[in-house]
Amino acid sequence: MKTSIATVSISGTFRDKLSAIAQAGFDGIEIFEQDFLASDFTPEEVGRMVRDHGLEITLFQPFRDFEGLPEPHRARVFARARRKFELMNQLGTDLVLICSSVHPAAMGGIDRMAADFRELGDIAAAYGIRLGFEALAWGHHIHDHRDAWEVVRRADHSHVGLILDSFHTLARRIDPETIRTIPGDKIFFVQLADAPAIEMDLLYWSRHFRNMPGEGDLDVTAFTRAVLATGYNGPLSLEIFNDQFRAGLPRLVAKDGLRSLRALTDAARRAEPALSPDLPDFRAPAPVEGIEFIEFATSRGEAPALEAFLSSAGFARAGHHRSKAVTLWRQGEVNVLINTDPAGFGHSAWATHGTTVCELALRVPDARGAAARVMALGALPHHEKRGAGELDIPALRGMGGSVLRFVDHKSGLSKLWEVDFQLDPTPQPATGITAVDHIAQTMNYQEMLSWSLFYTTGFGAEKSPMLDVVDPHGLVRSQALRSGGLRVTLNGAEARATLAGRFIEETFGASVQHVALKCTDIFATARKLKDLGFPFLQIGANYYGDLEARFGLEPAMTRRLQEYDILYDEDAAGRFFQIFSRTGPGGFFLEIVCRDGDYDGYGAPNAPFRIAAQKRDSRPADIRSQ
Repeated sequence: MKTSIATVSISGTFRDKLSAIAQAGFDGIEIFEQDFLASDFTPEEVGRMVRDHGLEITLFQPFRDFEGLPEPHRARVFARARRKFELMNQLGTDLVLICSSVHPAAMGGIDRMAADFRELGDIAAAYGIRLGFEALAWGHHIHDHRDAWEVVRRADHSHVGLILDSFHTLARRIDPETIRTIPGDKIFFVQLADAPAIEMDLLYWSRHFRNMPGEGDLDVTAFTRAVLATGYNGPLSLEIFNDQFRAGLPRLVAKDGLRSLRALTDAARRAEPALSPDLPDFRAPAPVEGIEFIEFATSRGEAPALEAFLSSAGFARAGHHRSKAVTLWRQGEVNVLINTDPAGFGHSAWATHGTTVCELALRVPDARGAAARVMALGALPHHEKRGAGELDIPALRGMGGSVLRFVDHKSGLSKLWEVDFQLDPTPQPATGITAVDHIAQTMNYQEMLSWSLFYTTGFGAEKSPMLDVVDPHGLVRSQALRSGGLRVTLNGAEARATLAGRFIEETFGASVQHVALKCTDIFATARKLKDLGFPFLQIGANYYGDLEARFGLEPAMTRRLQEYDILYDEDAAGRFFQIFSRTGPGGFFLEIVCRDGDYDGYGAPNAPFRIAAQKRDSRPADIRSQ
């Protein structure tokens, strides 16, 4: 099944848009008329440019305010249509989108509109043009695809068909199952878009907040299933109006667009296997079992500071790599690698970002299958030279230029510690830390939807609502995702002066700003951390006075929390405790958490107080003492 995207979905010049769309792997484009008019290319030049990029023009749009007009408006719109048909012949495309009228003089009437389409269909046929009628959600007389279909049905013309748009159907809460009764050969084109659930004017919502399928809250999968069930086999195209995308990188938006289409058709096929056999077939998303290791890239000169930081958190050296300058540090089920090798990817990562998390390894049911799925959705593979006898661990490029690896028990890749490493005697448990709770990844806000889509489509991760986190110097957007044993928080910085913004700037785009480790007894762990010299982040006394009143805590409990700078939250499901370290090497810091009961959040109410404490801690000592 062919894929397509509207030029209005992407920023840049017409040439920029074509390049990005072609590089992403689309089959075709919808030319939005304004993009053509704003260029200085002739129609013939545009047609050649499109074909030279290996693309086809799947649709020319929009033709507005056509049906149901009185004279003299009617004669004018027919004359305008002839001009557009001539233009389309020069461009080399045969399908035009006619959206339902919002003209104040439009009279409505199904038979009147059908007659207009029948007459225009005769004219269009002489030019080899097909007409597609689309119901705008805010159309004056036609704002429901069922009514648009009735107009097309009564027009009864071979060159007149229906165009369906998921936004216009789902925004009006029209049951997409009603599409199944429409003959597939009378559906000329299908446009797809998602959107967040926001109660606002339909036109404004559509023009500013559409996003890729899977990035919003509309059931685009149900819509797509209904369309494909009709036997429709034309292009599936993205028509996205989004302020963020208009300011974004064309290649990133285009790449996300193709990923969303592939994931959408895969979800539709899995939900309804009888659908078109032409749909792509790749592995189903599988929940992640856990994080196998976290690897830091650093230098020999900077490694001692990182090792001391880990030691203060209870980690102990547990082995070294057989062929690289990589050491293994362990505590509980947490494996941390420190890479000081003077060559290879780790060295490049350190040279670019400084001391940084350069690799994450996920434990999954099927490592090669998981990697194949994510790469089928557009991720780039990563290859690196291996030593003799070392395991070939599937890897791909992740956020901030980092690497994401996959291990499993199925193919023996979980034996990497015995095969690739020389292990030391098992270190004794130190502080009660048992496993990784979550990874916090920081990025520019413009990248958040892209990486959210990466996790939801690749691993079937579920999203929590996006939150605004208050930093003294601006807002940071935060969204949590979870796939089985993998928890990730995405933190998008808009302002450079925020803690997240500074991290991005100072590390030249590193992704992992902190890792949260979990324990079962926060007070026992805190005592052991204190004995080891763990650099606790100091939380202000005002926080604890408010905490006691807000939750009705016993004073003794509040004193225990304050003694170890422990942050606290609770909900109906349980309690949550957090300890943060001061900022360590490379701007990285640790979080220690304890989940009591079924608390499933991340302590979001505490984030402003933690950030404020970190801001205070980062000031020079003479200023902090004032």
